[in-house]
Amino acid sequence: MNKIALIYMGGTFGCVGEPLAPMPYAQFKTQLQRTIPLEFNVDCFSAPVIKDSSACSAADWLVLIQQIQALQLQGYIHFVVIHGTDTLSYAAATLARFLGQSCHLVVTGSQYPLLNKTGTDTREFTDALDNLYYALDQVVKLPAGSYLAFHHQIFHAQTVLKTHTTELDAFTGILANHDCRTVVPSYLVNDEDLLHSEDLSILNVMAQPIGLNAFKQQLQNLLPLPPHFLILQGFGTGNLAVDEDIIALLQQLRQVGCLTILTTQVCFGQIDQRYAVSEWIHTAKILINNTHSHADLYAKALQLYLQFDSPELREQHWALS
Repeated sequence: MNKIALIYMGGTFGCVGEPLAPMPYAQFKTQLQRTIPLEFNVDCFSAPVIKDSSACSAADWLVLIQQIQALQLQGYIHFVVIHGTDTLSYAAATLARFLGQSCHLVVTGSQYPLLNKTGTDTREFTDALDNLYYALDQVVKLPAGSYLAFHHQIFHAQTVLKTHTTELDAFTGILANHDCRTVVPSYLVNDEDLLHSEDLSILNVMAQPIGLNAFKQQLQNLLPLPPHFLILQGFGTGNLAVDEDIIALLQQLRQVGCLTILTTQVCFGQIDQRYAVSEWIHTAKILINNTHSHADLYAKALQLYLQFDSPELREQHWALS
């Protein structure tokens, strides 16, 4: 059997004490290895960056991808990544976008730590072991690609959404045994990408039932220092009330290099442009979300930002990626 590279990146999974705090990896690795059954052929690695997942950004996931791509050159093709749950869906989508189908990868985490308060033994009640064992079991069975395993379920990584803050059944998405169009080619991450990613600016605006004048002012405020990507989360199927002034402001944002992407704040279902209120989209020169999830939208924007230097090229390749 091919060896599985198990990479630990932090999160509740490896925390001890009260309040919870990460155990140093050198100590945690010993306890982690002790819990892995011999039936799994595993080598354990520390991720280049171990931190609370709420503090993670693109650079942290890109350097993890670099580590995975380096391990691929050493012959590893199966990977399990332990990650915090706060941004687990973002990590999964980013790994999926950049690794494509070059390997077999499962990301997982837990709502409860693996170890007790003192870090000397396995915690009496924990979902960490179940999630880890399930991920290790599934990674050698699934086709090439990226997946997320949690609470006895495994999903296509690009489709996942966290739906509960504390319950064990905390994630949903398209199950791995269902058909799903996922990214095939991989992207080789270099050191320049790490530096470039630090400057990426994405602003997400969830529409609220406010007056048009207030919305105009919000857009006006962005013009002096626009983000690279402005994500507008409309109502329902992507509906958003606008007028000529708002369309003009969106056009101005495009002229200063900001790509606006329309999506929906509703968790499930696709953008639907049958309604008359959506006729303005072409005039405003904005893009329509065509990704699997909000995290996948982030990952796609990141990849296009790194791959192409100009907003024009990113816009041209939006529908192709």
